Amino acid sequence: MPGRKNSLSRGSAVALLVAGAYFMENLDGTVMLTALPQMARAFHVHALDLNVGVSAYLLTLAALIPASGWIADRYGLRTVFSGAIVVFTAASVLCGLCRTLPAFTLARILQGAGGALMVPVGRLAVLRTTEKHELISAIATITWPGLAAPLLGPPLGGFIATYASWHWIFFLNVPLGFAALVAALRLLPRGREARRPFDGLGFVLTGSACFALVYGLERVSRAQTSRGTAVFAVLGAAILWGAAWRHARRHPHPLMELRAMAIRSYAVTIQGGACFRMGVAALPFLLPLLFQLGFGLNGFQAGTLVLAVFAGNLAMKPLTTPILRRFSFRATLLVNGTLNAALIFACALLTPATPVPAILALLFASGLTRSMQFTAILLT
Repeated sequence: MPGRKNSLSRGSAVALLVAGAYFMENLDGTVMLTALPQMARAFHVHALDLNVGVSAYLLTLAALIPASGWIADRYGLRTVFSGAIVVFTAASVLCGLCRTLPAFTLARILQGAGGALMVPVGRLAVLRTTEKHELISAIATITWPGLAAPLLGPPLGGFIATYASWHWIFFLNVPLGFAALVAALRLLPRGREARRPFDGLGFVLTGSACFALVYGLERVSRAQTSRGTAVFAVLGAAILWGAAWRHARRHPHPLMELRAMAIRSYAVTIQGGACFRMGVAALPFLLPLLFQLGFGLNGFQAGTLVLAVFAGNLAMKPLTTPILRRFSFRATLLVNGTLNAALIFACALLTPATPVPAILALLFASGLTRSMQFTAILLT
């Protein structure tokens, strides 16, 4: 029994470690949003031009994440996860030291390389070090930072940019990264999994499809860009995804394992959950810019308004279980999903003349439905 207790405590500790890494990565993705106007002035560009830094990070993630599982098997969880933390933290320092937009973009690409290995490999570590009956608790531990960080990032970034300097937004990752590295070296096993052949064609097809899709969507967001270029990129992504899907079904050791998609509940969760995440993840990115560039608020004021979404998340947690017990998962997902979509649409109707209490009420309600939907999808 003592051995079992040690195993359980280690699994919980690994889940907390990965949750911390997940929090750091998600915080980094949103903490800079309320500082974009200040960063733009330092780089002598328009605030919207800094979108290239966000896009460069996402493009790197999209291209490298598919290979993260094989890399972890080849070099070991401890080596890859620890190395990813070092790369991510070092790139954060470089971001804070940048003086030009091209240099910042290159630093964000390097940061994306670290992030592409850090969280996916961390989740793999949780699966391999946690016993089955503890998996739900471990998954919940990892999920919370994903809900909290995107909403805590804007007010934190706004506070730092307003009352200090935007550089400290990135230097904030140094103590977090150092603590995560020490914990990873102590907790994660040294061993490697049995080697399997690397699916090079699958990596090229999957990575290219992800890259083309993100690039196409990013080009769509630019009013001055050619719509033909964006459509061509999205169409190319669809073709590449089709080729990657067929390849994965035929290859004996595919980079993307598709057998789990045969489970209907899992497939529905992945497909529906992906669409939902795309919708709700846009709010922490768009609202701080709307409040600053459109409403004329400073970074701290804009970020503080977004905290209403997080308050809604917290308020819904005690009600989640009773609601799911009273109603079916299907009814909850359909009704709550519709409400969440309507509330997201309502954000487009906000104007500088909208009373602050009305804005807070709308964002709070959005947080309620956001939390409910995330939990229901996770448990489906």
